[in-house]
Amino acid sequence: MNAQNPAVNVLCLKWGTRYDANYVNILFHSVRRHLSRPFNFYCCTENADGLDAEIRIIPFPENPGVKRGWPDILVKLMVLQDGFGGLAGPTLFLDLDIVIMDDIGPLFDYKPGEYCIIHNWVNWRKQLLGRRPAVGNSSVFRFDAGRSNHVYETFLREMDQAEDTRIYNTEQAFLTHAMGNVNWWPDEWVRSYKWNCRPAFPLNLLVPPKASPGCRILVFHGRPDPDEAIRGYKGRKLHHHMRAAPWLADHWKL
Repeated sequence: MNAQNPAVNVLCLKWGTRYDANYVNILFHSVRRHLSRPFNFYCCTENADGLDAEIRIIPFPENPGVKRGWPDILVKLMVLQDGFGGLAGPTLFLDLDIVIMDDIGPLFDYKPGEYCIIHNWVNWRKQLLGRRPAVGNSSVFRFDAGRSNHVYETFLREMDQAEDTRIYNTEQAFLTHAMGNVNWWPDEWVRSYKWNCRPAFPLNLLVPPKASPGCRILVFHGRPDPDEAIRGYKGRKLHHHMRAAPWLADHWKL
């Protein structure tokens, strides 16, 4: 790191047992393959066992007053607190259940100093009818650490509403609200494995998912997770079924 080319930050969260240390290590090595500028990689976790020695650990924060239990997905609001983990400067938050497909440098260059997030996906019928709500998907977002405390303050001030799924049905809806003016990533950069790679029913029963052109990050919201998608996944309904996608293993690896 130097004054002319300071390191950027990449941040992830891990708690509980659904995602083990291997997921964090794969994400770290994927970032290293796909980001040419200096960076520091951070994992906020209550259990750092098995994490690569180069990963910087941020202890999991104490409950700020969330009533429905802790840890909770609302912890994503806390990472925007000034001073969180000692972070400063451009910070890219990444969920663990993503696959990096191409250079992610442009995600730091796009609209620098502003909040950037995925415009959350909806089914094609709602999109055709213009009913895509102005809500982000918190799997991939960027902020300037040290200049985002108002998001955290909004969370503390409106915590009851943040927890009320009748008002904000997901934490990412509240995050989008608290950020205020957000910018959507270009659609082709961040794609949904479900919506953009899986063929529509009934072709999904016959045709394997295919990579989306121009995609930099594939998001695996819900199921399958990346390792399940590589092997193939049988959902509870036929239109959720996905054939094996071995090409993902070329990207989701140490």
